[in-house]
Amino acid sequence: MKYFLSIPALLLVLIFISCGPSQEELARVRLNKAKALLQNSDTTNALLQLDSIAQLYPKAMYVINAAKNLKNEVYLEELQRLEADLDSTNIVIAKLEKNFVKEKTEFDRYTQYIHKRQNFKQRWDKSYIKVYLNELGDIYLSSNYFGKKWLNHTGLRVYDGPDQAKTEKIPLGNINNHHSDFMEDKWEKVTYRKGKDNGVIEFIANNTKRRLKAVFLGERYYYIILEDYDKKAVKDALDLSKAIKKRKRLEAEVKKVQNSLELK
Repeated sequence: MKYFLSIPALLLVLIFISCGPSQEELARVRLNKAKALLQNSDTTNALLQLDSIAQLYPKAMYVINAAKNLKNEVYLEELQRLEADLDSTNIVIAKLEKNFVKEKTEFDRYTQYIHKRQNFKQRWDKSYIKVYLNELGDIYLSSNYFGKKWLNHTGLRVYDGPDQAKTEKIPLGNINNHHSDFMEDKWEKVTYRKGKDNGVIEFIANNTKRRLKAVFLGERYYYIILEDYDKKAVKDALDLSKAIKKRKRLEAEVKKVQNSLELK
């Protein structure tokens, strides 16, 4: 059996459909939701709501423009915050850089920061630690032994009482475990790159006021007391490393926000 809608019934259906919410009304609901999210400091989800309006409701031109303007307001506010943070970070970097001499030799890929307090021209016959830092913010440590007998050390432990930090082991024969000698004098340099200091740098930087000791771990133990200027050099280098990396991150975020602005 076939059923046919009467003309009046068909008209009622068409009237019902035409009376549904328009794209402009649906888009405004989403816009208001985005505003509510912004009031709750949920910027990420608010921006997702605003971005979806043009995709879901392409005919809602008024609300699309309103969403675009609101997005620009959000991005401009974020840009101002990032630029202020970047300015503050550059001030910190400029202050910390005064403790260093910049150097780049033919063997260096990046500019190196040499701390002014770690002048080793007169420490060739001493055992000590040294911190290294480059323009990318990469930081690492070395333990340098001098003596009449080989120590063959492969690590370093820094401590004060029960508190301590210990590097990873750098085995003999490794490129970062270097030996040299002249007549009866012996030198050993072990370098802890790419995080192999295992928290020793952070430990020294956080305890510069304490009387830190260091033990060179080898076939036998060799002890030194860390000099105040060496502890300061480590702290200054770590602070500068963090600031340099923060500046790099902020510069990337500023560029990303600038590219997100819709100024046309």
